[in-house]
Amino acid sequence: MVQVWYMDTEETDQRLEHHRNPPAYLELEDLYQKTGVEYFKINADEYQSDNTLTELRAKRGYTYDDEITCSEKCLPDYANKLKAFFTEHLHTDEEIRLILDGSGYFDVRDNEDNWLRIKVVKGDLIIIPAGIYHRFTLDTNNFIRTRRYFVGEPVWAPHNRPADDMDCRKSYIKHQSENFVQFNKV
Repeated sequence: MVQVWYMDTEETDQRLEHHRNPPAYLELEDLYQKTGVEYFKINADEYQSDNTLTELRAKRGYTYDDEITCSEKCLPDYANKLKAFFTEHLHTDEEIRLILDGSGYFDVRDNEDNWLRIKVVKGDLIIIPAGIYHRFTLDTNNFIRTRRYFVGEPVWAPHNRPADDMDCRKSYIKHQSENFVQFNKV
């Protein structure tokens, strides 16, 4: 099961857990109400026939998918890619990730601009809404294999912070002020 916690403000190795002292965890429902991030448990070994994933793809219109492996061995220009992934940014479309193997962290900003760290492992599917500031990093295992889903042709264009004037950001802030009531819930 996915774990979520408030991060400390240390700037040491980004791959560490970075818990506050004392640790402050968040429940999934609270994560959704604060950020709009959605979580689903998927059978990663049989994801192609997983009912939850099939329903999500149909309802949300995810028509394209691919796979990416992030590790020093598999990812060209590894160090620079990880640096880019960890730079705070947003996207104009949802970011949908199913973890097939390995582990890592998605960090998202809450409604008070605190960092929340979401630890993802095999079988976790998260949907990061368009317009939310976020970033990604591997953990100390330095390996993750992920299925990525898109509506139509893939668009992975990060817009680094600040991007507050973008329509997707304005829409996100509006939904956030309404606690994401009726926001893309399946």
